[in-house]
Amino acid sequence: MKFAPLFSIAALAATSLLGCSNQSDHSDIASTQEVTVLRFSHFYPATADVNQQIFEPWAKKIGEDSNGRLKVEVYPSATLSKADTAYESTVKGTIDIGSQVQGYTSGRFPLTQIAELPGLSSSSTQTGCMLQTLYENGTISSEYEDSHLLFMFATGPGTLHSTDKLIRTPEDMKGMRIRRPSAVAGDIIESMGASPVGLPANDIYTSLQRGVVDGLSFPWEAITTFKLDELTKYHTNIPFYSSALMMTMNKDKYEGLPDDLKKVIDDNSGMALTKKVGEMWDKADLIGLQAAKDRGDEIIDIPDPLNDPDWKGPLEKGTQKYLDDVSALGLDAEGVYEKAKAASTACKV
Repeated sequence: MKFAPLFSIAALAATSLLGCSNQSDHSDIASTQEVTVLRFSHFYPATADVNQQIFEPWAKKIGEDSNGRLKVEVYPSATLSKADTAYESTVKGTIDIGSQVQGYTSGRFPLTQIAELPGLSSSSTQTGCMLQTLYENGTISSEYEDSHLLFMFATGPGTLHSTDKLIRTPEDMKGMRIRRPSAVAGDIIESMGASPVGLPANDIYTSLQRGVVDGLSFPWEAITTFKLDELTKYHTNIPFYSSALMMTMNKDKYEGLPDDLKKVIDDNSGMALTKKVGEMWDKADLIGLQAAKDRGDEIIDIPDPLNDPDWKGPLEKGTQKYLDDVSALGLDAEGVYEKAKAASTACKV
């Protein structure tokens, strides 16, 4: 009984506080403050390896590491933003997180795309490492100042695939309409005498069906992911180009988070994720190539095109054209190219 008065005073005080406020409203506000929803949009199908093995687990880990205070909602198949507008949608805050191929926005990331040029890489792991290195050392970071970059990554080498004939030499590409993923690949395709056609990955299948394009340059993994193995039966296994991608976050959304939640984002960003994607896609490329062999598709191997007498000239011509175009913008294309070469050597697996 000795402590009853103190208990009564505390109980009355608590009752008084509750009586001076709307308990339901406070609960709603607390709930809103405790859980920050981040809408993440990308163009890959929900069934794609990168969605199931990278994006979905990443979203789950963000939730776990934040003790549920961050909730990432993943929107695949370009349902929340178009494949070629994810970066700008992220910058504007239409979405909170976006993943996009830099080459889908022509001229927006000219220095970054230097890392896509032929001869610099032979794997997804190597190209991704190059890109992340060039970002972290400041070589290309100025191109992403309007967002909060989470990490860079890259596909494996884009090889050539066609519906009606095998491409053995650049001469065989003359007159063909080839889907191009970026300006870099477009310049190279054009140097072969073919017509580059810009299409997001999601539109390639129907374009091949309708004869809008005769072929494409695409990694082996993506041929399977987008079901293009149903339409392409001829393959030139050549490291034609690489394709840079990024995952980025709205800058204001990131900066508006408390420091401990920023740390959750930071701890789940950077080179470790870059390498994880690279390892996954390198394995998937080997599986895609083997699947084409098992189907009995016609395949020719050109592993070192820059030392191949048929391919060397056109590839070097396309490379120089891209570097000249970037230099014409007043940018140090040749300097970045040299840094990309150094990163390539350092990142070689």
